[in-house]
Amino acid sequence: MSSTVPSPSGPRGAAWKWSVCGLLLLASAINYMDRQTLSGLSVRITQEFGMSKTQYGQVEAVFGYAFAAGSVLFGWMADRFAVHRVYAAVLALWSLAGMATGWARDHQDLLVLRGLLGFFEAGHWPCAVRITRSLLDERQRSLGNGLLQSGATVGAILTPLLLPLLLGAGAADGTGAWRPPFFLLGGVGLLWLVPWFAMIRSGDLRSGDESMASAGASAVPFTRVLFSGRMLAVIVVVACINTTWQVLRAWLPMFLQKGRGYSETEALHFNSAFFAAADVGCLAAGALAVALARRGRSPSGARFVVFAGCALLCCGTLAAPWLGRGPLLLVVLLAIAAGSLGVFPLYHTFTQDLSDHHQGKITGAAGVAGWILPAQAQLLFGMSADRLGTMDPGLAVAGLLPLLALPPLWYLHRIRTRTPA
Repeated sequence: MSSTVPSPSGPRGAAWKWSVCGLLLLASAINYMDRQTLSGLSVRITQEFGMSKTQYGQVEAVFGYAFAAGSVLFGWMADRFAVHRVYAAVLALWSLAGMATGWARDHQDLLVLRGLLGFFEAGHWPCAVRITRSLLDERQRSLGNGLLQSGATVGAILTPLLLPLLLGAGAADGTGAWRPPFFLLGGVGLLWLVPWFAMIRSGDLRSGDESMASAGASAVPFTRVLFSGRMLAVIVVVACINTTWQVLRAWLPMFLQKGRGYSETEALHFNSAFFAAADVGCLAAGALAVALARRGRSPSGARFVVFAGCALLCCGTLAAPWLGRGPLLLVVLLAIAAGSLGVFPLYHTFTQDLSDHHQGKITGAAGVAGWILPAQAQLLFGMSADRLGTMDPGLAVAGLLPLLALPPLWYLHRIRTRTPA
């Protein structure tokens, strides 16, 4: 399996490559700002619309199912068309869907608008991961993917801090006070398009079809990649880790307020701290994998070791049901945050080993499995919380899933070590 990286056309150096990675970080931040606005305001919205936890779970589930559907389409488009244009289009469309959520009138409107948001947000990862693969070599990708993934937590950190300001002191407790944040935060994505088109020229990033044409007969058909044991392993890994992360992302503010008695302001502020810890874990995991590789471990072996450490941190959810309100609970949640996001840059790097030419389609296909299980888990979490009167058991189970990803990840590591780069 070749690991040739297409070279950008023109005199593009390291500074330009890492600047593009910086823009990808910002796009990830915008992606999560639009996603997390609903989570941060979930208590207000569910109370105003008279929604149960099961109905809120349905809204999160629709987002996940739509994300899975969008992953297929935009994964194919990222490989087929000019990736920088596909990327710009999906970012503009998800920003508009985020803004439109501010006009929702009831539970049904939320279902439709969150479905649109999830569908278009699905284009972010196939496009962004294809771009980092085009720009960076194998040793750099763990760090590059860490920057890409950490952008999600930058957006998630900023959103809870901005929401109290955007709600407005005068209308903070009024009906409909939650609407302006959707308009304002959704509009941020449209501004991102200006530096993107200023920095990227046609020809800077080749499409998958162009890469395959340059490889000629040596290019492996996508069907062989899709139905391989390696792809099955990737699907299992992403289904496990994304379920853990999405459950935590969607339910943490409500868990703190309804489950542990924190105020909305306290929950939002801790939510920022939670995502800051996740960001530290994400960047640290990518950097540690690079450092271990430089000290003599194989790149895939370094990724596996760091992934296993992050998976163990996620198991802290087992202690949460026995921890009441207080500092110990918050410290445990911060450790869980670091582990639950730290696994992602390592996972993305394993997917980038599968094929030179089909990165968008690989990310999209994995995204289907990676969102079907989380979508169902969101619904089951809400139903469990309504039935049992507590969110603790669902939280405990969610943290164990990254451990289930270790066997297929070990398989990917062993395959990689037996296949010369």
